Amino acid sequence: MRGMSRPGTLYVVATPIGHLEDITLRALRILKTVALVAAEDTRRTGNLLRHYDIHTPIISVHEHNEHARAPRLIERLAAGDSVALVTDAGTPGVSDPGAAIVAAVRSAGIRVEPIPGPSAVIAAISAAGLKTEGFLFLGFAPIKSKARKQWFKTAANEARNRAVIFFEAPHRLHKTLDELSISVKRPIIAARELTKIHEEMVFGTTAALKSAFAVPLGEFTLIIPPQDPSEQVAGEASDAEISQLFGQITENNLVGSKRDAARTVAERLGLTTKVVYEALERNKLGQ
Repeated sequence: MRGMSRPGTLYVVATPIGHLEDITLRALRILKTVALVAAEDTRRTGNLLRHYDIHTPIISVHEHNEHARAPRLIERLAAGDSVALVTDAGTPGVSDPGAAIVAAVRSAGIRVEPIPGPSAVIAAISAAGLKTEGFLFLGFAPIKSKARKQWFKTAANEARNRAVIFFEAPHRLHKTLDELSISVKRPIIAARELTKIHEEMVFGTTAALKSAFAVPLGEFTLIIPPQDPSEQVAGEASDAEISQLFGQITENNLVGSKRDAARTVAERLGLTTKVVYEALERNKLGQ
């Protein structure tokens, strides 16, 4: 009887990040044989399923209804139905919805099985040609100012020894490049629309990338390469360097006041605010 069935399995299925052919045979088999596909965007997933002549029913599960959908999915799984969880592109739970569903299903004692596949992170790293001992993936930068400030500080510090990779939306790209320019002077990498028709990877300084993507379109994956040992500068920063960094921060309105800007310069360069103020004054008198 159906009520006596063994529980089904929740399959966390990676789907193409652009090119529809970038999907594994195993993923296609799972999508064909499960009872239900739980999709972030039913329209986009529907296009994928139709492309491969798959007719499995689809239910909408996104960041705004994950918690509400969980009981229904668990009920289906407990009754013996297996479910495939997919996101718009890539892997559920990796900078995309899905973690709440997976956690709820695991808590219910039901099996969760990953079906790996395409990844913008791995694709970008593989084509970057970087020699790095591992890398750090940071997802998307926070939106709120205070959190962003700390996030960029962490990214810059981590990138001293290993590559740091993260995603950015087109409408925030220029702001992100401005904030990166404060602490990252070396060229970085911007990968746009990976695996899609207009895919491109551009290497350059933050200023060069702003020029290259004057009107940003598409999804971006950014990589900060690890710092070369030769970039390490011995001793304290010069008055000119301190003034230049202070000017960048104030001109781009990256902090609320000049006092905050001086504090930020001190943090970036490992100085005291007193030393920063003295350098700014000397530079002003010398002009």
